[in-house]
Amino acid sequence: MNKPIEEQTLVERLRIRASIRRNNTERKSVQEGKPDRIAELLEKAADEIERKDNIINGLLEHIEMLKGGGNDNL
Repeated sequence: MNKPIEEQTLVERLRIRASIRRNNTERKSVQEGKPDRIAELLEKAADEIERKDNIINGLLEHIEMLKGGGNDNL
């Protein structure tokens, strides 16, 4: 079961929207079996947000480690 929209992350919402576009049989691109460029763009945006979130979280962990007196890594 999907979470209510208020509880979904932006990444989840972008991926859901891409999936909806790809599965909408009334869309011309779906009927013709062609890729949906907007859905692909939504997926790429979600991937990029996830990638940057991971970088930020890694940096925050590193900062916390350094605050704990672990200056050995500098």
